[in-house]
Amino acid sequence: MRTPLLLTLLLTASAPIGAQQPPKFHLQEARIADIQRAILAKQVSTQGLVELYLKRVKAYNNACVNEPMGILGPVSTIPHAGQINALSTLNLRPAARKARGLDDRKARSMTDAADNRADMPDALETAAAQDRQFQRTGKLVGPLHGVVLAIKDQYDTFDMRTTSGADAFYANDRPPEDATFVQRLRAAGAIILAKSNLAEYAVDGARSSFGGTFCNPYDTEREPGMSSAGSATAVAANLVTCAIGEETVVSIRWPASVNSLVGLAPTEELVSRKGMMGSGLSMRTGPLCRNVADAARILDVIAGYDPKDELTAFSVGRKPAKPYLSSAGAKRLDGVRIGVIREYMRRDLFSKADEESIALAERAIADLRKLGAVIVDPGPEGALLDPCIARSAPTLLPTRANPYTLRTLNTPAVEGEGKYMLNRYLEERGDANIKSNTDLVNKARYYEDPNFPDRKQARQAAERATTFDATARLASRFALQNILLQCMQEQRLDALMSPTSTVPPRKLTSPREPNANGRSAIGYSLIGQQGFPAITVPAGFTKEIWDRARDANGGTTLVGPIQASLPVGVDFLARPFEEATLFRIASAFEAATRHRKAPAEFGPVAGEP
Repeated sequence: MRTPLLLTLLLTASAPIGAQQPPKFHLQEARIADIQRAILAKQVSTQGLVELYLKRVKAYNNACVNEPMGILGPVSTIPHAGQINALSTLNLRPAARKARGLDDRKARSMTDAADNRADMPDALETAAAQDRQFQRTGKLVGPLHGVVLAIKDQYDTFDMRTTSGADAFYANDRPPEDATFVQRLRAAGAIILAKSNLAEYAVDGARSSFGGTFCNPYDTEREPGMSSAGSATAVAANLVTCAIGEETVVSIRWPASVNSLVGLAPTEELVSRKGMMGSGLSMRTGPLCRNVADAARILDVIAGYDPKDELTAFSVGRKPAKPYLSSAGAKRLDGVRIGVIREYMRRDLFSKADEESIALAERAIADLRKLGAVIVDPGPEGALLDPCIARSAPTLLPTRANPYTLRTLNTPAVEGEGKYMLNRYLEERGDANIKSNTDLVNKARYYEDPNFPDRKQARQAAERATTFDATARLASRFALQNILLQCMQEQRLDALMSPTSTVPPRKLTSPREPNANGRSAIGYSLIGQQGFPAITVPAGFTKEIWDRARDANGGTTLVGPIQASLPVGVDFLARPFEEATLFRIASAFEAATRHRKAPAEFGPVAGEP
């Protein structure tokens, strides 16, 4: 008998809300909320989720360049490689890794072949334990239950090798304990699936001696960003839910920009550096995710005082009363005053390579106005901060010879910092074979390729230092922070905005766009290095770009225009410890524009929901 239409409507209306089925779960582009909703609805188990990510790792995490002389020799690019080599180490026991046909070089230890310690569960075992607890209680184990992460290899994980990308012969390639923020992630329920590849020792380039070369999923012939690009590309290609990166210059924000991601470089004193190989006075730890809310969820877990990192004492009493996540759902920006850093958007001072990225940033300004923000914009050839800098800087930086402008100010290097901090880390780690920077020079293998920086030479240069003196850096940090705070206060600015970088990523074996009038090809670092938090959000894609090619005279020339769809990001910056303001602005911009797109050549694999 057919049910009358009216009765059907009444039954539907009276059904309890809890009985409604959540949307079908799809792995690609899944948010943390999507994952946890699917686990609670028993659409996927935590172990099943890890298996799904591992299938994508198997499909897409292989070599992305030609290596005719092996991993340490010269490389050449592969168009449409369909691989990115983002993850260098997988958190799987040997039997689990081999059963899934994953590379032996991705083993979680090279010095412990048996890898059978009961106190070191791998990612699958951790996921299975979460499933058992969920089955008993019906509740998630913590705020990051089911969140599958990659951690930049610069950070300690007690169950996986940590060498900062080096092919160094440690007696035990596992450190004795987790970095503090890794401990906090695990306690919140996160599953650490992998260590991500990085530019060796977290400097420049897209290559490490141990992990090899890694590539941009939007164009595998191009560089994927700075040293945290392994973390970024793994997230962009949906190999993990989110990842952790580190930024000294632009190493979170630029990879986020060129991989259509959200990347947060927080106030340095907000997240502990304990367990970071070679930590320094400009280094910050932050999340890379596909959306703003997920980045806020991660920061809620890792932020806060750590007695093992004295800098985090500044964070006491300066975290917001409400979780960062509560600020990540904004839809409007009425009354928020945002200053446009036109100093970083000068078409007349830069080159053809910059123009399309600047145009996308200008479109972002218009979008912010539509959201109700009060835009303080000095105009295309104007300067937002330079007049204030010219007034304030002479008092605080009296010995400077150059003009006092935003593009000519810089962050001085710390004499001897690289050697001192690395030696201190290795001393605390206590390895029997690698005890100092000297050992890394003499007891490691290095790649040789003129297209990438010489890492051994860099270690040898660090070894020549005889003094560690941070005086000039600390003095400049105080002065520059004072100047920038004054400039923001004069114009009553809540935040600043600019393009992350105005130059698209080069081809891996091509010249980089030369610096021009204080503009770096990799993006802008001065403000963030003084402790101002910055968040990068997708702002769209290029249609055509200009590359650099070597000319017959030993120089370079612009080549183009070239049809290319490459991601571009914009930065929002706020005062120290005002990450909540950034999440508000970034989430409203994200919701209104929805510029994030997954890389087309890294779609769902067979059997993926």
